Amino acid sequence: MMIRDIAATRKYCRFTADGKIYNGILHGNMVDLIEGDLLSGFSTLRMSYPLDHVKLLPPITPTKIWCVGRNYVGHVRELEHDVPDEPLIFMKPLTSIVGNNDPVRVPEWAGRIDYEGELAVIIGKRCHKVPETEALSFVAGYSCFNDVTARDLQNLDGQWTRAKGFDTFGPFGPVVLLTNRMPAAAAVTTRLNGLAVQRDVLSNMIFSVSRIISHISMFATLEPGDVIATGTPEGVGRVRQGDKVEVEIDGIGILSNPFITDHT
Repeated sequence: MMIRDIAATRKYCRFTADGKIYNGILHGNMVDLIEGDLLSGFSTLRMSYPLDHVKLLPPITPTKIWCVGRNYVGHVRELEHDVPDEPLIFMKPLTSIVGNNDPVRVPEWAGRIDYEGELAVIIGKRCHKVPETEALSFVAGYSCFNDVTARDLQNLDGQWTRAKGFDTFGPFGPVVLLTNRMPAAAAVTTRLNGLAVQRDVLSNMIFSVSRIISHISMFATLEPGDVIATGTPEGVGRVRQGDKVEVEIDGIGILSNPFITDHT
């Protein structure tokens, strides 16, 4: 698929309007209501809301959140690690998920906090021990993800659960692009307060989406609604109180989140 071919691809979303939660398809500056959902199937209804009249939610409620570490050579080198021989897999808790424009709440004691913009894969069908050649047939779509990380705690603990598992440390959205294959030339760009700090194309991932899905499915069953964050490019950096981080992926859109200090 070429980048120009994804312009007409449908974008699935969840949103609130009039005090209720709906599923919809983003259509320009309008959101068309649908009956059904991403995983069970849906049909379009003859009712729409202006986009600026709704609040977008995380586009699905994940079943599990899988993540891949060290999947771009530049990022491996900036953290002074070796290139892994196979995908490096970890998980984030479901309580880390927040949606577009939701605040990321950073505990005062957590030390350095980093952004990590990533492509997210949404699994649409149950899969177990699938070969790479078949892996993309189990994909429902793609979204943006920010694998927020407490870097000091990651280095202190020697493993990643606490550093990446805080509540709100998994911004996700704003939509799901309904395709099973992203263009190799599609770029992941992260901006900090409007300044581009990360940018790389998907073809530069060390392990492709199909390789990642196949690898995970060899030891764990992937289920509909599972989300896989596929790793971050070079350029990770520190976020401070009041900063805004945007993760943009060609064809999908922009995931934007403010960072605030959690005083509780």
